[in-house]
Amino acid sequence: MKRLLIAALAAPLIAVAALPVLAQDKLPPAPYAYTQLADPTKEAKAQALMETLRCLQCQGQSIADSDAPIAGDMRNQVRLRIEAGEDPEAVRAWLIERYGDYVSYKPQVTSTTWPLFAAPLLLLGLAAVLLRRRFTGSKGA
Repeated sequence: MKRLLIAALAAPLIAVAALPVLAQDKLPPAPYAYTQLADPTKEAKAQALMETLRCLQCQGQSIADSDAPIAGDMRNQVRLRIEAGEDPEAVRAWLIERYGDYVSYKPQVTSTTWPLFAAPLLLLGLAAVLLRRRFTGSKGA
């Protein structure tokens, strides 16, 4: 009776402990996720591009450094497109169109991002004006 009670209590705990295993990606990695291109020039282009693209799952790593399944899929897409002769910037534009501006570590000035680029310049200009008034105003007083 005691063993049956322990087994009845242990079964849900084992099931809960096994949940992370069930959450693993069931699909095999994409063909070029971990395989380099045969042409070293194309692989260098792909690698340079992958280092400037952010992993959407990890968010702090580039897709070149991440082992997340989505990063492997993105590396595969980059290598397939570079192998097909696409320009790296065209591949970047395609990924930005697909995943949004956040995917690129090299943001572009667009109608939605220009305030991010203009704000520091405006703040520096405002600081210069305020400092000039402060120092020129104290001389005359």
